[in-house]
Amino acid sequence: MTEHPFHDQLSLEEQVEKLGKRAVSLGLIPSFVVHFFPDTWVFYIPNESQSEALTPEEAYFRLNQLVKQ
Repeated sequence: MTEHPFHDQLSLEEQVEKLGKRAVSLGLIPSFVVHFFPDTWVFYIPNESQSEALTPEEAYFRLNQLVKQ
């Protein structure tokens, strides 16, 4: 069984933020934006033409795939 580095919403959001910073530092994405709201964080991974809002779960899976490649 794989152990995840998060166990609740806040730790998931914090892990996504770390993955985003790592992906930027590795040059995998040009930038990474986090909008903080009282009940959740919203993540943006801009590309050349657009940027869509991602839930913490969507952002985690997308960034995790990028960093692991």
